[in-house]
Amino acid sequence: MTYKKKPSWLRMPARGSEEAAKVRSILRKYSLDTVCRQAMCPNLGHCFQRGTATFLILGNRCTRSCRYCAIENAGGALAKPDASEPQRLAEASAEMNLSYVVITSVTRDDLEDGGAAHFADTVKAVRSRIPDAGIEVLTPDFKGSIDALQLIADSRPDVFNHNLETVERMFPDLRSEASYRMSLDVLEQYGKLAPSTPIKSGLMLGLGETEKEITNALEDLRGIGVTMLTLGQYLQPSRTHWPVDRYLTPDEFDVWKDEALSIGFLSVASGPLVRSSFHAEMHGAGPNI
Repeated sequence: MTYKKKPSWLRMPARGSEEAAKVRSILRKYSLDTVCRQAMCPNLGHCFQRGTATFLILGNRCTRSCRYCAIENAGGALAKPDASEPQRLAEASAEMNLSYVVITSVTRDDLEDGGAAHFADTVKAVRSRIPDAGIEVLTPDFKGSIDALQLIADSRPDVFNHNLETVERMFPDLRSEASYRMSLDVLEQYGKLAPSTPIKSGLMLGLGETEKEITNALEDLRGIGVTMLTLGQYLQPSRTHWPVDRYLTPDEFDVWKDEALSIGFLSVASGPLVRSSFHAEMHGAGPNI
């Protein structure tokens, strides 16, 4: 399998700068992981230079094997959640002087609650340590468990995010252990549990989906109450992962942003290098970027 050559507009931000080094140092000090590193995010250097990071809790190995994802599959038993992690994450957030904290995780199907209680404990720890910070959670589907979603809702994050990732037709090939309709149900049910909390989701483009399928997915998301959206270019992590079908141009991403806004999304981040938490402190605050 060969890679498609990346176009000129997909230039990865540099990973240097004093601020980026400071972020790495703090993460090491508190023994924390980030999805930025584990998922090989192209914006790692850019975000670290801004003093931001998306924290990855519940370990760095996943119980699922999505064909687009760089995070390692568990392939065996996983450690129990580390009870000290929420407080360590809160301390690191305070030391980084964060005004907006994004918390995500690997999928932990081995845990009865999917890790929801650990998510909730982490939100509470951050809220206690830096009360004025905004908090966004980017969660797995918890196998559709309402009880798990209630645990998250009770911790009162400022934004709830669960990514749809791709269009319905491609779920069996790309996310065989997940369900398009379950993901929509998770988003809809959370909106009912916490009606005042903004609901966010995102899609990767360039996997082989059609324009009609993208439109259908956007309409499905709006139809169940999602108001915040991210659209970004899929980038193949390795030769063994799902190949890139095509690279969309920046102009195409602008067109999709306009379409999303036209069908009622209130906040849309759309561009080749946009990821779920890219400039989340701006996106989470509500303006279109």
